[in-house]
Amino acid sequence: MCAVANGPYLPVAMAKDPLELNPKNILRPERGRLLISEPYLADPYFRRTVVLLCDHNGEGSFGFVLNRLTDMAINDLMEDLPPIASPVGIGGPVQSSNLYYLHTLGERLTGSQLVVDDVYVGGDFELLRDLLTADPRLATHVRFFVGYSGWGQDQLDKELEERSWLVANGSKQRIMDARNTDLWGDSLRDMGRAFAPLANFPEDPTLN
Repeated sequence: MCAVANGPYLPVAMAKDPLELNPKNILRPERGRLLISEPYLADPYFRRTVVLLCDHNGEGSFGFVLNRLTDMAINDLMEDLPPIASPVGIGGPVQSSNLYYLHTLGERLTGSQLVVDDVYVGGDFELLRDLLTADPRLATHVRFFVGYSGWGQDQLDKELEERSWLVANGSKQRIMDARNTDLWGDSLRDMGRAFAPLANFPEDPTLN
């Protein structure tokens, strides 16, 4: 679970220069951790996003943006599925014509890989379709995405040095809750009182 400060948050004055607000982030990227975009990240695609890292090694990293949803349900994209209302997320800009999924079905889905806290990635889609057909209620255990987010060798480490991302621990509750409309802010607040003020950082600092 993400670390949460005990008791109420203490008031912390916002710095006049946003770059002075720089709490120390000791976690390093690894499978199962979250990348939380810094509030001053200018990239419009990843601005105020939370990304689940599904793998991170010497060759690169990949994961899925958790808080960008399309206006489509999975039945709009895939045929031969039972009528389920599962929303489809925008996992990232890479291979955006392909479908990916996270789930908590465990090893019942052959070929899936554990990411963190009973959350798995991938697996046999034909078997997934059979499971959902047999019991459509299992759709609550699956999150679908189009595309993924990827970084080449050392690219993510460079972006961390440039203060593009913060790293936090992931949890099943946080990852699988597709309906959280403030996942970015909640994730920052859960990191503790040193990071909580970042959640209130204005989207346009020049207007502050």
